[in-house]
Amino acid sequence: MAKRFFSIKISATIVRQICITVRPGASFEVPHSDGYQVYSALLALIKSINMETSNKIHDSQINTISIGGLTGKFLKTSKQGLKRLSQDELYKIRIGVTHPLEEEIFQSMIYPILLKKRNITLDNGVLHVEHIEDRTVSYHELFERVAGCKSSAVQIDFRTPTCIQFKNSKVTEMFPQRIAVFNSIVSKWNQVCPDGHRMDVDRDELGRYLIERPNSRSYDTHSVLVSTVFDKARGHARPIFKQGFTGRCAYNFTSDAPQSFRNAVIALAFFSEFSGVGSSVSRGCGQVHVDVEEKGHEC
Repeated sequence: MAKRFFSIKISATIVRQICITVRPGASFEVPHSDGYQVYSALLALIKSINMETSNKIHDSQINTISIGGLTGKFLKTSKQGLKRLSQDELYKIRIGVTHPLEEEIFQSMIYPILLKKRNITLDNGVLHVEHIEDRTVSYHELFERVAGCKSSAVQIDFRTPTCIQFKNSKVTEMFPQRIAVFNSIVSKWNQVCPDGHRMDVDRDELGRYLIERPNSRSYDTHSVLVSTVFDKARGHARPIFKQGFTGRCAYNFTSDAPQSFRNAVIALAFFSEFSGVGSSVSRGCGQVHVDVEEKGHEC
């Protein structure tokens, strides 16, 4: 009997993503890994409207909301670890919500930006909101999209540092290894999915039926600021860094990979655009873009 990796049921449950297009008020510098600064700015924006929701985000135990850093064309700067925003360019910020209990957080982020027309203030400058686009997908729609896709590979572009910690350790993956990447996505999926949609994919199958083919030219490693904590011994705040990788990697299916496994992996890949991959996704880490193609046809 073939193993069932997921069951398909019609569900109203959705995952959603908002894409905010912004323009700098003037040219200014931001860190190469600007996700934490964007996260802090959005949190301050919510705090100005709703203190209770702001505290809920900060103390959230669910922590599935995904907030990307700025994407776009940056100017070069002589200062190490920094990049410069151009006043003539547009930049995008992606926010993903996969847990129904965090819908309130999502709405609280959008309200001050969309209705109050608030700007997003970073450490060294202001971002003016030009456009907001909302994207929602139901789990059923994800499965329908996968059902018509017969692909031999999944391409993932890890656009911001992806920090995947090995279970029960402080060791971080520094390579887009297939088991680490998809086991992280499986965990995120099963944490938030509705009844009847749980993924039954284990580490052995990920290792047996997938082959990672990273693009060496795009591959890089990073150490990124994800938080600050108050150091009682020193009497001041100190930064918390995590290590991770960026770059493009293709995940090819082996010739004997079951179709149900292929369907599961492709559904997980599409889901990762909303959930992010690895830890600290609310601080800008683990933002990805996915392409699934077969003979020039995109699924």
